[in-house]
Amino acid sequence: MSTGAIAITGWGVLSSAGIGADEFARAVTAGRGSAADVSEMFEEPVPRQDAFALVDFKVRDYLGRKGTSFLDRSTSLAMVACGQALADTDLVVDDSNNERVGIALGTTAGSVKSTSDYSRDTFVQERPYLVNPLVFPNAVMNCAAGQSAIRYRLRGVNTTVAGGALAALSALRYARNLIGCGYADALLVGTTEEFSPQVAWATHFAMEAGGGDLAAGEGAAVFVVEDADAVREAGRRPDAEVLAIEVGLHVPADEATAGPETDFSESLAGCVVRALSRAGVEPGEVWAVASAENGMPLTDGFEDRAIRAVLGDGPVRLRVKEFTGESHSASGAFQVAALLARHRADPTLDGRVSVVTTRTSDGAIGAAVLRGWSRGVE
Repeated sequence: MSTGAIAITGWGVLSSAGIGADEFARAVTAGRGSAADVSEMFEEPVPRQDAFALVDFKVRDYLGRKGTSFLDRSTSLAMVACGQALADTDLVVDDSNNERVGIALGTTAGSVKSTSDYSRDTFVQERPYLVNPLVFPNAVMNCAAGQSAIRYRLRGVNTTVAGGALAALSALRYARNLIGCGYADALLVGTTEEFSPQVAWATHFAMEAGGGDLAAGEGAAVFVVEDADAVREAGRRPDAEVLAIEVGLHVPADEATAGPETDFSESLAGCVVRALSRAGVEPGEVWAVASAENGMPLTDGFEDRAIRAVLGDGPVRLRVKEFTGESHSASGAFQVAALLARHRADPTLDGRVSVVTTRTSDGAIGAAVLRGWSRGVE
């Protein structure tokens, strides 16, 4: 009988902390990551001169020039991360099985810069709206998933999940359901978020309202996901098993008080309890928590309160945004990647259980339970 768990058998990541699973793992283990000077990245003004951005990233350095000239940054990051994930897994994808391998990518709203630039051109260009038609494909939200599937010849399910901070967990849930229902054998699952002036300003205003000072970030993380039972039966060793994923919505008793200042700690604690129960894990078994804390005192306090209420003070805390910045939809995938990074070269953590927590400003909450293993250890 299937356990319903999904296995991560390979992954790729691009972030300011590191590019590629091994480099990212070294950065996470060392707690290394800092913002870079972004003053020369764009002609448009930005609210601050630093960000957790990949300043020197050029997609042609990874994928060549052919077919990459008009890709937006969000799509470029996703495509490179997908390639890394496929190179990192022992799953062989070819013409014999690619119709059973698909993609589920999470995002906030696709490439905000492409959408904004294209919309602006409809107002400022000469009629009949002489916009650049080559930009239009980048302005649709599923561009990254579509282009990645074309690049890597993946003919299975192709899905884009617009979930903001919950996009990574939502995409993993979607993948679990697809695989469990027999619609796919494997999927590339992850999220992508680009840095742009538009995102920088949105992050700035959100931080200002919440009393934080964290700079915007960007990047992508993608995981090769398969049925955990099938992986074990084949004698293969996964990087991790995702034992449970729970999402929900905090609804305050007085809806008039709903907003960023609403105490969601009880709802998030309940979400973590449900995830642990579904995974068959006791709170005392959890060795680490990768949280969504981002330097906003009030909401960070709510999340911290929820974690401590269920798990106490024992687990190691990974505050991933301290070295990846506020990367919005990519942050959840970075949290998962950070846990995998800690496992990657440390066999003493084999079989240990960890938790991911996340939340959004409008009350959405989520938690996932993972069990991880190191690489190269039988």
